[in-house]
Amino acid sequence: MGVQDLVSSLADNPYFSAGFGLFGVGAGAAILRKGYMVGLILFRRHYMTTLEVPCRDKSYSWLLHWITVKGARKTQHLSVETKFHEIETGKIRTDFNFIPSVGEHFFWYKRTWMRVERTRSQQTLDIQMGVPFEDVKFTTIGKNKDLFFEILDEARDLAIKQNEGKTIMYTAYGSEWRQFGNPRKPRPLSSVVLDRGVSEKIVRDVKEFIDNPEWYSNRGIPYRRGYLLHGPPGCGKSSFITALAGELQLGICVLNLSERGLTDDRLNHLLALAPESTIILLEDVDSAFVSREDTPEMKSAYAGLNRLTFSGLLNCLDGVASTEARMVFMTTNYPERLDPALIRPGRVDLKQYIGYCTPHQLESMFSRFYPDVSPLLAANFAERSKEMNIPLSAAAVQGHFMLYKEDAQEALDNVNQLAAVGTIDFTDFMAASDDLSLDSKKNV
Repeated sequence: MGVQDLVSSLADNPYFSAGFGLFGVGAGAAILRKGYMVGLILFRRHYMTTLEVPCRDKSYSWLLHWITVKGARKTQHLSVETKFHEIETGKIRTDFNFIPSVGEHFFWYKRTWMRVERTRSQQTLDIQMGVPFEDVKFTTIGKNKDLFFEILDEARDLAIKQNEGKTIMYTAYGSEWRQFGNPRKPRPLSSVVLDRGVSEKIVRDVKEFIDNPEWYSNRGIPYRRGYLLHGPPGCGKSSFITALAGELQLGICVLNLSERGLTDDRLNHLLALAPESTIILLEDVDSAFVSREDTPEMKSAYAGLNRLTFSGLLNCLDGVASTEARMVFMTTNYPERLDPALIRPGRVDLKQYIGYCTPHQLESMFSRFYPDVSPLLAANFAERSKEMNIPLSAAAVQGHFMLYKEDAQEALDNVNQLAAVGTIDFTDFMAASDDLSLDSKKNV
């Protein structure tokens, strides 16, 4: 039998014809699939643009909110994000925002179809945030990268508009700053009554610093400013800083120098990465160090622990590696406890005493708390408070007013009740000062 006869017989065999046909169909399908995959890869590589944003990037939360506004209305696969907002009446309102869930979503944006993919790794955790690592990926047809810049700008502006006019508090968490609580309604600067001219002096200095970065650059002076507010407790130091941030639309980064685990490197890292347009607040800075030289008790208490050193703090504030374009506010009740090296010019450029209420403050506080009463009544309150010859803190006076919210005359008639409160505050402050003096003599 020749080859021609063999081929002819196989062609007449129905089983062979069916098998060969199936093989041909399978091979053709495999070739088409391979060609499709190669074509898709080439198309993605040359005709599609992708932007990937990890959850650690600052714009990640902005983009999620932007997706919520732009794309979540058209998708049916959602996850919920619950937020609390303070309304004008002081009550808390609960808002539920729907965000596209993990997976793929498609929506139309500026005459372009866009695919948004949220992925979440179940094996990888964000150590600092304690949540599974996530990212969001934007994919469009074409090579126009400007579209992504427009999206990022739009997301940033939307986030700024959402928090516009509010004070944002930040706290240190690990090696990064994280927003603490919800954005707060700004406190009016006029609500913190200081002695005559004190508030205006600090505000004028801060505004001058913010508005003149070139002045520092032209003279080779580091563009940073340090402030020290000192005085008895309850006199309005922290309240004034909060009101100042609200007045200038700045955020506040609160840093506790006594935090266990705070090291020199971590402090330097936090100061370098502080959010823009913020005030760095170091409250009760005197509690971080007893003196430049550690006592034996301090050394034994911190044996084996990595902690912040005094020289490390000085280098972070005004060292070779210290950052610029920042404002640092320090507060203390005991300025005599601070080492002179900490409060020298360059580290602290403006020192301001905020003490017990003066007659001007008492009169202004009374008029602000009871705006409809006669100014003579406020002057009478200030005079009678002065006659007691007892130092009064702003917190004590405000607490007295809170007892008589609707009756200014009764607040005036019972002004003698402030004597007991003022005596307790003053006695405690002086006792603490005496203890500090004894400890200082022992250290010497």
